[in-house]
Amino acid sequence: MGNKISGKDLIKLGFPKTNAINIALGQISRYRKKDKKASLLNEAKDVLLNPVKYSQDGVWGKLAESLIRPVEVKRHELSATRAPFAIFGENEIDEASKFQLFDALKLPVAVGGALMPDAHYGYGLPIGGVLATDNAVIPYGVGVDIGCRMSLSVFDLPSGFLNGKSDKLEKILSEHTKFGMKEVHKEKADHEIFSRSEFREIPLLKGLLDKAYTQLGTSGGGNHFVEFGVVELNEVRPEWKLYPGKYVAVLSHSGSRGLGANIAKHYTQLASRQTPLPKQVQHLAWLDLDTHDGQEYWRAMNLAGEYAKACHDDIHRRIAKALGHRAVFNIENHHNFAWKETWNGREVIVHRKGATPAAKGVLGIIPGSMVAPGYIVEGLGNAESLNSASHGAGRLYSRTKSKQKFTRKDIQNVLKQHNVSLIGGNVDEAPMAYKDIRKVMSSQQELVRVLGTFLPKVVRMDR
Repeated sequence: MGNKISGKDLIKLGFPKTNAINIALGQISRYRKKDKKASLLNEAKDVLLNPVKYSQDGVWGKLAESLIRPVEVKRHELSATRAPFAIFGENEIDEASKFQLFDALKLPVAVGGALMPDAHYGYGLPIGGVLATDNAVIPYGVGVDIGCRMSLSVFDLPSGFLNGKSDKLEKILSEHTKFGMKEVHKEKADHEIFSRSEFREIPLLKGLLDKAYTQLGTSGGGNHFVEFGVVELNEVRPEWKLYPGKYVAVLSHSGSRGLGANIAKHYTQLASRQTPLPKQVQHLAWLDLDTHDGQEYWRAMNLAGEYAKACHDDIHRRIAKALGHRAVFNIENHHNFAWKETWNGREVIVHRKGATPAAKGVLGIIPGSMVAPGYIVEGLGNAESLNSASHGAGRLYSRTKSKQKFTRKDIQNVLKQHNVSLIGGNVDEAPMAYKDIRKVMSSQQELVRVLGTFLPKVVRMDR
Protein backbone atom coordinates (compact mmCIF):
# COMPACT_ATOMS: atom_id res chain seq x y z
CA MET A 1 0.00 0.00 0.00
CA GLY A 2 2.88 2.39 0.73
CA ASN A 3 2.98 5.40 3.02
CA LYS A 4 2.42 8.06 0.37
CA ILE A 5 -1.04 9.58 0.06
CA SER A 6 -2.57 9.57 -3.42
CA GLY A 7 -5.51 11.28 -5.03
CA LYS A 8 -7.40 7.97 -4.91
CA ASP A 9 -6.99 7.91 -1.10
CA LEU A 10 -8.63 11.33 -0.86
CA ILE A 11 -11.44 10.38 -3.24
CA LYS A 12 -12.17 7.36 -1.06
CA LEU A 13 -12.55 9.77 1.88
CA GLY A 14 -15.22 11.63 -0.09
CA PHE A 15 -13.21 14.53 -1.52
CA PRO A 16 -14.72 16.00 -4.71
CA LYS A 17 -12.79 15.43 -7.93
CA THR A 18 -11.69 19.07 -8.07
CA ASN A 19 -8.51 21.08 -7.58
CA ALA A 20 -8.99 20.46 -3.83
CA ILE A 21 -7.20 17.12 -4.31
CA ASN A 22 -4.16 18.78 -5.93
CA ILE A 23 -4.08 21.39 -3.15
CA ALA A 24 -4.24 18.71 -0.46
CA LEU A 25 -1.45 16.67 -2.04
CA GLY A 26 0.67 19.80 -2.54
CA GLN A 27 0.32 20.94 1.08
CA ILE A 28 1.04 17.47 2.43
CA SER A 29 4.10 17.11 0.19
CA ARG A 30 5.44 20.52 1.15
CA TYR A 31 4.81 20.52 4.88
CA ARG A 32 3.75 17.09 6.19
CA LYS A 33 5.46 14.46 4.04
CA LYS A 34 7.23 12.88 7.04
CA ASP A 35 3.96 12.28 8.91
CA LYS A 36 2.22 8.89 9.02
CA LYS A 37 -0.35 8.22 6.32
CA ALA A 38 -3.13 7.14 8.70
CA SER A 39 -2.78 10.29 10.78
CA LEU A 40 -2.83 12.53 7.71
CA LEU A 41 -5.91 10.80 6.28
CA ASN A 42 -7.72 11.29 9.58
CA GLU A 43 -6.89 15.00 9.55
CA ALA A 44 -7.85 15.34 5.89
CA LYS A 45 -11.21 13.69 6.63
CA ASP A 46 -11.85 16.17 9.43
CA VAL A 47 -11.00 19.07 7.08
CA LEU A 48 -13.50 17.68 4.57
CA LEU A 49 -16.24 17.47 7.20
CA ASN A 50 -15.40 20.72 9.04
CA PRO A 51 -13.61 23.06 6.60
CA VAL A 52 -14.54 26.26 8.48
CA LYS A 53 -12.73 24.95 11.55
CA TYR A 54 -9.49 24.81 9.52
CA SER A 55 -9.83 28.04 7.52
CA GLN A 56 -7.01 29.76 9.46
CA ASP A 57 -4.76 26.71 9.71
CA GLY A 58 -1.29 27.10 8.21
CA VAL A 59 -1.25 23.69 6.50
CA TRP A 60 -4.92 22.86 5.97
CA GLY A 61 -6.31 26.38 5.50
CA LYS A 62 -5.71 26.38 1.76
CA LEU A 63 -7.50 23.06 1.40
CA ALA A 64 -10.39 24.29 3.57
CA GLU A 65 -10.69 27.36 1.33
CA SER A 66 -10.91 25.15 -1.76
CA LEU A 67 -13.85 23.32 -0.18
CA ILE A 68 -15.68 26.44 1.05
CA ARG A 69 -15.04 28.96 -1.71
CA PRO A 70 -12.49 27.85 -4.32
CA VAL A 71 -10.07 30.49 -5.64
CA GLU A 72 -10.84 31.23 -9.27
CA VAL A 73 -7.71 30.71 -11.34
CA LYS A 74 -7.86 32.46 -14.69
CA ARG A 75 -5.58 34.28 -17.08
CA HIS A 76 -5.93 38.07 -16.90
CA GLU A 77 -5.33 40.53 -19.72
CA LEU A 78 -4.24 44.14 -19.33
CA SER A 79 -6.84 46.89 -19.51
CA ALA A 80 -6.85 49.16 -22.54
CA THR A 81 -6.49 52.29 -20.39
CA ARG A 82 -4.17 53.22 -17.53
CA ALA A 83 -5.22 54.06 -13.99
CA PRO A 84 -4.50 57.71 -13.01
CA PHE A 85 -0.83 58.50 -12.33
CA ALA A 86 1.72 61.26 -11.76
CA ILE A 87 5.45 61.45 -12.53
CA PHE A 88 7.82 63.66 -10.53
CA GLY A 89 11.15 64.71 -12.04
CA GLU A 90 10.09 63.30 -15.41
CA ASN A 91 13.12 64.63 -17.31
CA GLU A 92 15.48 62.64 -15.07
CA ILE A 93 13.69 59.29 -15.57
CA ASP A 94 14.44 56.83 -18.39
CA GLU A 95 11.67 55.75 -20.77
CA ALA A 96 11.90 52.05 -19.81
CA SER A 97 10.94 52.88 -16.22
CA LYS A 98 7.98 54.94 -17.38
CA PHE A 99 6.67 52.17 -19.61
CA GLN A 100 7.12 49.69 -16.78
CA LEU A 101 4.79 51.81 -14.65
CA PHE A 102 2.38 52.27 -17.57
CA ASP A 103 2.02 48.50 -17.89
CA ALA A 104 1.39 48.17 -14.15
CA LEU A 105 -1.31 50.83 -14.37
CA LYS A 106 -3.19 48.60 -16.83
CA LEU A 107 -3.54 45.73 -14.36
CA PRO A 108 -7.22 45.00 -13.65
CA VAL A 109 -6.59 45.63 -9.95
CA ALA A 110 -4.68 48.95 -10.41
CA VAL A 111 -6.39 52.16 -9.23
CA GLY A 112 -3.52 54.67 -9.26
CA GLY A 113 0.24 55.10 -9.41
CA ALA A 114 3.22 57.42 -9.36
CA LEU A 115 6.92 57.56 -10.24
CA MET A 116 9.39 59.21 -7.90
CA PRO A 117 12.29 61.32 -9.26
CA ASP A 118 14.86 58.62 -8.36
CA ALA A 119 13.04 56.02 -10.47
CA HIS A 120 14.92 53.49 -12.58
CA TYR A 121 14.15 50.15 -14.22
CA GLY A 122 13.50 47.14 -11.96
CA TYR A 123 11.70 43.79 -11.91
CA GLY A 124 7.92 44.07 -11.91
CA LEU A 125 7.53 47.65 -10.75
CA PRO A 126 10.32 50.14 -11.44
CA ILE A 127 12.44 51.11 -8.43
CA GLY A 128 10.84 54.36 -7.29
CA GLY A 129 7.45 53.12 -8.45
CA VAL A 130 4.27 53.45 -6.39
CA LEU A 131 1.13 51.48 -7.23
CA ALA A 132 -2.27 51.43 -5.53
CA THR A 133 -4.46 48.37 -6.03
CA ASP A 134 -7.94 47.27 -5.05
CA ASN A 135 -7.77 44.57 -2.34
CA ALA A 136 -4.79 42.87 -4.00
CA VAL A 137 -1.14 42.60 -3.05
CA ILE A 138 1.63 42.05 -5.61
CA PRO A 139 4.63 40.25 -4.07
CA TYR A 140 6.98 41.59 -6.75
CA GLY A 141 5.41 45.03 -6.36
CA VAL A 142 6.79 44.87 -2.83
CA GLY A 143 10.05 43.30 -3.99
CA VAL A 144 12.49 40.63 -2.87
CA ASP A 145 13.99 42.60 0.01
CA ILE A 146 10.75 43.08 1.94
CA GLY A 147 10.79 45.99 4.37
CA CYS A 148 14.17 47.30 3.24
CA ARG A 149 14.54 50.45 5.29
CA MET A 150 16.60 53.41 6.42
CA SER A 151 17.47 54.00 10.08
CA LEU A 152 19.20 57.15 11.38
CA SER A 153 20.41 57.46 14.99
CA VAL A 154 21.49 60.92 16.15
CA PHE A 155 23.80 61.34 19.15
CA ASP A 156 24.19 64.37 21.43
CA LEU A 157 27.78 64.67 20.30
CA PRO A 158 29.11 67.66 18.33
CA SER A 159 30.29 66.89 14.81
CA GLY A 160 33.86 67.72 15.88
CA PHE A 161 33.83 64.50 17.92
CA LEU A 162 34.60 62.65 14.67
CA ASN A 163 37.77 64.61 13.94
CA GLY A 164 40.86 62.41 13.99
CA LYS A 165 38.86 59.31 14.84
CA SER A 166 38.63 57.63 11.42
CA ASP A 167 40.66 54.63 12.57
CA LYS A 168 38.52 54.13 15.68
CA LEU A 169 35.27 54.48 13.71
CA GLU A 170 36.47 52.08 11.00
CA LYS A 171 37.34 49.57 13.74
CA ILE A 172 33.85 49.87 15.24
CA LEU A 173 32.19 49.27 11.87
CA SER A 174 34.57 46.42 10.99
CA GLU A 175 33.98 44.61 14.28
CA HIS A 176 30.30 45.33 14.95
CA THR A 177 28.64 45.17 11.53
CA LYS A 178 28.25 42.11 9.31
CA PHE A 179 27.44 42.04 5.60
CA GLY A 180 26.53 39.69 2.79
CA MET A 181 25.73 35.99 2.69
CA LYS A 182 28.43 34.64 5.01
CA GLU A 183 29.11 37.12 7.82
CA VAL A 184 27.11 36.74 11.05
CA HIS A 185 27.66 37.86 14.63
CA LYS A 186 29.41 35.36 16.90
CA GLU A 187 27.45 36.65 19.90
CA LYS A 188 23.82 36.33 18.88
CA ALA A 189 21.17 38.64 20.29
CA ASP A 190 17.68 37.49 21.11
CA HIS A 191 14.64 39.56 20.17
CA GLU A 192 10.91 39.49 20.83
CA ILE A 193 10.31 39.15 17.08
CA PHE A 194 11.22 35.45 17.33
CA SER A 195 8.26 34.75 19.62
CA ARG A 196 5.77 36.08 17.07
CA SER A 197 2.90 33.67 16.30
CA GLU A 198 3.60 33.81 12.54
CA PHE A 199 6.74 31.74 13.07
CA ARG A 200 4.56 28.98 14.57
CA GLU A 201 1.43 29.28 12.43
CA ILE A 202 2.80 29.74 8.91
CA PRO A 203 4.72 26.61 7.82
CA LEU A 204 7.06 28.50 5.47
CA LEU A 205 8.12 30.84 8.28
CA LYS A 206 8.59 27.98 10.73
CA GLY A 207 11.33 26.68 8.44
CA LEU A 208 12.98 30.12 8.21
CA LEU A 209 13.17 30.87 11.93
CA ASP A 210 16.71 29.57 12.40
CA LYS A 211 18.01 31.57 9.45
CA ALA A 212 16.30 34.71 10.74
CA TYR A 213 17.82 34.21 14.20
CA THR A 214 21.30 33.69 12.71
CA GLN A 215 21.09 36.79 10.49
CA LEU A 216 19.68 39.22 13.07
CA GLY A 217 21.69 42.44 13.13
CA THR A 218 23.36 41.83 9.76
CA SER A 219 23.12 43.73 6.48
CA GLY A 220 22.78 42.56 2.89
CA GLY A 221 25.10 43.10 -0.05
CA GLY A 222 24.67 45.50 -2.97
CA ASN A 223 23.76 49.03 -1.95
CA HIS A 224 23.28 48.25 1.76
CA PHE A 225 25.49 50.14 4.18
CA VAL A 226 26.18 51.33 7.72
CA GLU A 227 27.95 54.66 8.07
CA PHE A 228 29.08 57.28 10.55
CA GLY A 229 28.44 60.85 9.50
CA VAL A 230 27.40 64.36 10.44
CA VAL A 231 23.78 65.41 10.77
CA GLU A 232 22.98 69.09 10.41
CA LEU A 233 19.58 69.93 11.90
CA ASN A 234 18.05 73.07 10.42
CA GLU A 235 14.78 72.52 12.28
CA VAL A 236 14.16 70.42 15.38
CA ARG A 237 11.17 68.75 16.99
CA PRO A 238 10.64 69.08 20.77
CA GLU A 239 10.92 65.30 21.27
CA TRP A 240 14.43 65.31 19.80
CA LYS A 241 15.75 67.35 22.77
CA LEU A 242 18.44 68.95 20.62
CA TYR A 243 19.06 72.45 19.32
CA PRO A 244 19.68 73.18 15.62
CA GLY A 245 23.28 72.35 14.81
CA LYS A 246 25.69 69.62 13.70
CA TYR A 247 25.81 66.24 15.47
CA VAL A 248 27.31 62.76 15.13
CA ALA A 249 24.94 60.22 13.56
CA VAL A 250 24.80 56.64 12.28
CA LEU A 251 22.81 55.75 9.17
CA SER A 252 22.01 52.21 8.04
CA HIS A 253 20.30 50.77 4.97
CA SER A 254 19.27 47.10 4.82
CA GLY A 255 16.24 44.83 4.79
CA SER A 256 14.80 41.49 5.85
CA ARG A 257 17.69 39.33 4.63
CA GLY A 258 17.01 35.66 3.77
CA LEU A 259 13.65 35.74 5.53
CA GLY A 260 12.23 38.34 3.15
CA ALA A 261 13.83 36.82 0.06
CA ASN A 262 12.28 33.40 0.73
CA ILE A 263 8.86 34.91 1.45
CA ALA A 264 9.01 36.88 -1.81
CA LYS A 265 10.01 33.82 -3.85
CA HIS A 266 7.34 31.53 -2.37
CA TYR A 267 4.38 33.87 -2.69
CA THR A 268 5.40 35.18 -6.10
CA GLN A 269 5.18 31.59 -7.37
CA LEU A 270 1.74 31.21 -5.80
CA ALA A 271 0.59 34.52 -7.31
CA SER A 272 1.84 33.61 -10.79
CA ARG A 273 -0.21 30.41 -10.67
CA GLN A 274 -3.36 32.10 -9.39
CA THR A 275 -3.34 35.18 -11.61
CA PRO A 276 -1.34 34.35 -14.75
CA LEU A 277 -0.59 37.44 -16.84
CA PRO A 278 0.91 38.33 -20.25
CA LYS A 279 4.67 37.75 -20.40
CA GLN A 280 5.75 41.40 -20.15
CA VAL A 281 3.95 41.81 -16.81
CA GLN A 282 4.18 38.29 -15.39
CA HIS A 283 6.16 39.60 -12.37
CA LEU A 284 3.10 41.66 -11.38
CA ALA A 285 0.88 38.67 -10.55
CA TRP A 286 -1.18 39.44 -7.45
CA LEU A 287 -2.84 37.69 -4.54
CA ASP A 288 -6.41 38.60 -3.64
CA LEU A 289 -6.47 39.63 0.02
CA ASP A 290 -9.71 37.69 0.49
CA THR A 291 -7.85 34.43 -0.20
CA HIS A 292 -5.87 32.22 2.17
CA ASP A 293 -2.61 32.86 0.31
CA GLY A 294 -3.25 36.61 0.17
CA GLN A 295 -3.84 36.81 3.91
CA GLU A 296 -0.86 34.57 4.63
CA TYR A 297 1.47 36.69 2.47
CA TRP A 298 0.19 39.85 4.16
CA ARG A 299 1.05 38.44 7.59
CA ALA A 300 4.44 37.16 6.38
CA MET A 301 5.25 40.49 4.70
CA ASN A 302 4.45 42.45 7.87
CA LEU A 303 6.57 40.08 9.92
CA ALA A 304 9.47 40.55 7.49
CA GLY A 305 9.09 44.33 7.87
CA GLU A 306 9.25 44.04 11.65
CA TYR A 307 12.26 41.75 11.33
CA ALA A 308 14.04 44.34 9.15
CA LYS A 309 13.42 46.91 11.89
CA ALA A 310 14.74 44.46 14.50
CA CYS A 311 17.94 44.05 12.45
CA HIS A 312 18.48 47.81 12.33
CA ASP A 313 17.75 48.19 16.02
CA ASP A 314 20.39 45.54 16.76
CA ILE A 315 22.93 47.19 14.44
CA HIS A 316 22.44 50.57 16.13
CA ARG A 317 22.50 49.04 19.62
CA ARG A 318 25.85 47.36 18.92
CA ILE A 319 27.39 50.52 17.47
CA ALA A 320 26.12 52.77 20.28
CA LYS A 321 27.58 50.36 22.84
CA ALA A 322 30.96 50.33 21.05
CA LEU A 323 30.86 54.13 20.77
CA GLY A 324 30.00 54.46 24.46
CA HIS A 325 27.08 56.83 23.91
CA ARG A 326 23.31 56.51 23.60
CA ALA A 327 21.40 57.93 20.64
CA VAL A 328 19.07 60.81 21.47
CA PHE A 329 16.55 59.99 18.75
CA ASN A 330 16.04 57.79 15.71
CA ILE A 331 14.30 58.35 12.37
CA GLU A 332 13.42 55.33 10.26
CA ASN A 333 11.23 54.32 7.36
CA HIS A 334 10.44 51.31 5.18
CA HIS A 335 10.49 51.05 1.43
CA ASN A 336 9.76 47.82 -0.52
CA PHE A 337 6.48 47.30 1.31
CA ALA A 338 2.71 47.47 0.95
CA TRP A 339 0.33 49.37 3.20
CA LYS A 340 -3.45 49.58 3.60
CA GLU A 341 -4.18 53.28 3.18
CA THR A 342 -7.07 55.58 2.33
CA TRP A 343 -6.53 57.36 -0.98
CA ASN A 344 -9.12 59.51 -2.75
CA GLY A 345 -11.74 58.36 -0.27
CA ARG A 346 -11.25 54.59 -0.66
CA GLU A 347 -9.13 51.93 1.00
CA VAL A 348 -6.34 50.76 -1.29
CA ILE A 349 -3.16 48.71 -1.05
CA VAL A 350 -0.22 51.05 -1.71
CA HIS A 351 2.96 49.32 -2.94
CA ARG A 352 6.12 51.41 -2.56
CA LYS A 353 8.94 49.69 -4.45
CA GLY A 354 11.87 51.87 -3.47
CA ALA A 355 9.77 54.83 -2.33
CA THR A 356 9.51 56.56 1.05
CA PRO A 357 6.18 57.00 2.87
CA ALA A 358 5.51 60.77 2.96
CA ALA A 359 2.06 61.30 4.48
CA LYS A 360 1.61 64.70 6.12
CA GLY A 361 3.95 65.05 9.09
CA VAL A 362 5.62 61.66 8.62
CA LEU A 363 9.41 61.72 9.06
CA GLY A 364 11.85 59.95 6.77
CA ILE A 365 15.49 59.85 5.70
CA ILE A 366 16.45 59.95 2.00
CA PRO A 367 20.15 59.09 1.40
CA GLY A 368 22.29 60.37 -1.45
CA SER A 369 25.47 58.36 -2.03
CA MET A 370 28.57 57.66 0.04
CA VAL A 371 29.88 61.14 -0.85
CA ALA A 372 26.59 63.03 -1.19
CA PRO A 373 24.24 64.30 1.52
CA GLY A 374 21.13 62.48 2.66
CA TYR A 375 18.06 64.43 3.75
CA ILE A 376 15.88 64.29 6.87
CA VAL A 377 12.41 65.05 5.57
CA GLU A 378 8.85 65.59 6.72
CA GLY A 379 6.07 64.41 4.40
CA LEU A 380 3.64 66.93 2.95
CA GLY A 381 0.92 64.39 2.18
CA ASN A 382 0.70 64.88 -1.59
CA ALA A 383 -2.20 62.78 -2.91
CA GLU A 384 -0.81 62.74 -6.48
CA SER A 385 2.29 60.89 -5.27
CA LEU A 386 0.11 58.59 -3.14
CA ASN A 387 1.78 60.21 -0.10
CA SER A 388 5.23 59.06 -1.26
CA ALA A 389 8.69 60.43 -2.02
CA SER A 390 11.97 59.08 -3.40
CA HIS A 391 13.95 56.54 -1.35
CA GLY A 392 17.34 57.85 -2.46
CA ALA A 393 19.15 59.39 -5.40
CA GLY A 394 18.43 56.47 -7.74
CA ARG A 395 20.80 54.85 -10.19
CA LEU A 396 22.17 56.76 -13.16
CA TYR A 397 24.04 53.71 -14.45
CA SER A 398 23.10 50.05 -14.03
CA ARG A 399 25.39 47.75 -12.09
CA THR A 400 26.74 46.26 -15.33
CA LYS A 401 27.44 49.70 -16.86
CA SER A 402 29.06 50.89 -13.64
CA LYS A 403 31.52 47.99 -13.74
CA GLN A 404 32.36 48.87 -17.35
CA LYS A 405 32.63 52.61 -16.76
CA PHE A 406 34.41 52.97 -13.39
CA THR A 407 37.44 51.54 -11.62
CA ARG A 408 38.39 51.24 -7.96
CA LYS A 409 40.90 54.03 -8.49
CA ASP A 410 38.10 56.30 -9.76
CA ILE A 411 36.17 55.61 -6.55
CA GLN A 412 39.21 56.20 -4.34
CA ASN A 413 39.82 59.57 -6.00
CA VAL A 414 36.22 60.68 -5.39
CA LEU A 415 36.30 59.47 -1.78
CA LYS A 416 39.54 61.37 -1.17
CA GLN A 417 38.04 64.57 -2.60
CA HIS A 418 35.16 64.32 -0.12
CA ASN A 419 37.23 63.12 2.84
CA VAL A 420 35.25 59.87 3.16
CA SER A 421 36.74 56.51 4.15
CA LEU A 422 35.22 53.27 2.83
CA ILE A 423 35.36 49.68 4.07
CA GLY A 424 34.27 47.21 1.37
CA GLY A 425 32.07 48.43 -1.46
CA ASN A 426 32.16 47.17 -5.03
CA VAL A 427 32.63 49.11 -8.26
CA ASP A 428 28.92 48.82 -9.09
CA GLU A 429 28.25 50.99 -6.01
CA ALA A 430 30.52 53.81 -7.17
CA PRO A 431 29.16 57.20 -6.04
CA MET A 432 29.23 58.29 -9.70
CA ALA A 433 26.72 55.52 -10.55
CA TYR A 434 23.97 57.53 -8.83
CA LYS A 435 21.89 60.52 -9.84
CA ASP A 436 22.51 63.96 -8.35
CA ILE A 437 20.55 63.84 -5.07
CA ARG A 438 20.18 67.63 -5.14
CA LYS A 439 18.29 67.44 -8.46
CA VAL A 440 16.16 64.63 -7.07
CA MET A 441 15.26 66.70 -4.01
CA SER A 442 14.45 69.76 -6.11
CA SER A 443 11.99 67.60 -8.09
CA GLN A 444 10.01 66.67 -4.99
CA GLN A 445 9.58 69.93 -3.13
CA GLU A 446 5.81 69.39 -3.25
CA LEU A 447 6.24 65.95 -1.63
CA VAL A 448 8.54 66.60 1.35
CA ARG A 449 10.01 69.40 3.45
CA VAL A 450 13.71 69.22 4.41
CA LEU A 451 14.52 69.45 8.14
CA GLY A 452 18.19 68.57 7.97
CA THR A 453 20.98 66.72 6.17
CA PHE A 454 23.30 63.78 6.80
CA LEU A 455 26.83 63.74 5.33
CA PRO A 456 28.69 60.36 5.35
CA LYS A 457 32.23 60.23 6.76
CA VAL A 458 33.05 56.55 7.40
CA VAL A 459 31.18 53.97 5.30
CA ARG A 460 30.97 50.17 5.57
CA MET A 461 29.52 47.99 2.80
CA ASP A 462 29.79 44.37 1.71
CA ARG A 463 33.26 43.43 0.51
